[in-house]
Amino acid sequence: MNDPQLLLRGPKPGRDTELKIDPKYHPAGRREPASLRGARLLGLGVLLIIVGVLAAGGWRYHAQQRDAIAVAQQRRDFVPTIRVAKINSADAIAIAQLPATTLAFTAANVFARASGYIEKRYVDIGDRVTHGQQLAEITAPELDHQIAQAEAALAQLQAAQLQAQANLDLAQVTWNRNDTLVRKGWFSQQQGVNDFQTLKGRQAALSVAQANVTAQQGQLQVLRQQKAYQRVVAPFDGVITQRNVDVGSLVQADATSATFMFSIVQRNVIRAQIFVPQDLAFGVTPGIEAILHIPEIPNHTFPGKVTRIAKALAPGTRTLLNEIDIPNPDGAVTPGTHCLIELRIPRKILGPVIPAEAIIMTGGALEVAVVSEGIAHLRKISVARDLGTEVEAAGGVVAGDLVILNPPVGLADGARVSIGSEPVGGLR
Repeated sequence: MNDPQLLLRGPKPGRDTELKIDPKYHPAGRREPASLRGARLLGLGVLLIIVGVLAAGGWRYHAQQRDAIAVAQQRRDFVPTIRVAKINSADAIAIAQLPATTLAFTAANVFARASGYIEKRYVDIGDRVTHGQQLAEITAPELDHQIAQAEAALAQLQAAQLQAQANLDLAQVTWNRNDTLVRKGWFSQQQGVNDFQTLKGRQAALSVAQANVTAQQGQLQVLRQQKAYQRVVAPFDGVITQRNVDVGSLVQADATSATFMFSIVQRNVIRAQIFVPQDLAFGVTPGIEAILHIPEIPNHTFPGKVTRIAKALAPGTRTLLNEIDIPNPDGAVTPGTHCLIELRIPRKILGPVIPAEAIIMTGGALEVAVVSEGIAHLRKISVARDLGTEVEAAGGVVAGDLVILNPPVGLADGARVSIGSEPVGGLR
């Protein structure tokens, strides 16, 4: 009965057909070991975790891919709202403000032309003087003695000239008388020759006497001119700006070490020198308007005109020297003042003016975004003049174009844009 083979056999005829199996051999009746059941449960749990992780990763990847596609689509479909400005041409008159220093129209240093001591001084610093007005007087007693001596010598030479003239006259009379007698034979030929040579000698002596008188007169004139130089006078109308002598000062008239006495400036007209950069230099011509501004006189301007222009640019700075005359009848502007000169220069080439906030730097090149029918177009430009908040372009755009102000980062050529407000105007 315990033979396992009997359990697998079929029922015999005539016997009970129900198959009876020993419960200890039935699978439901067998009990598995606990360690085997735990391993199976652990493996099932690990499998479930792995499946869950893979499912979560797949879902997360799918979500990220879906978001990326949505963002890309959103970027393709996004139309940024931008501000634009309309480009106009540069003004026909360029206004440039350049630093300068005022100068007196005429300035002179007065030196001593006569040696001696200052006997009187009539002016001081700040005094207004007129042409020919006496500034000081130099005394030199020895010069008076030299003049007296020269006058006496001149008188002697003039007397010698008179004597030579008298001798010449006598020799002429003698020759005129004896020449007839010689011809008639009453006097010898030798006598005639002597009389003729005597006449020529008297003529030469008179010429020497006349030359001596002329030379002495010239010397006397020099001394008298030095005497006149003892009166120091103003060479033109102006103001005394410097005084280096006083009463009792010794002054020298030597050409290399003459004493510097006064400085005089003429300031009814003020001049100023400015250096105009090359981009504006070719528009500057004599007669164009200029306005002088002094920071210390903010509510007053001084108009003038360009009067003198250098004909060559300075090689080192590429600037052109210009001189401006500014009327100064009331003397409000003093020489040596720092100022600003405003020039109104006619422009020959009028380029488009672009606001600086519209410029894009791309790898060292300059670009602007121009809007046309809702599409942004990137255009390269070159700068002709940098005006600070604006630049004047030499190409790339034309007057009337709409440029984007502060263009969005990553704005591509051909991107669609939406204008958020009316174009900013007033760019020159």
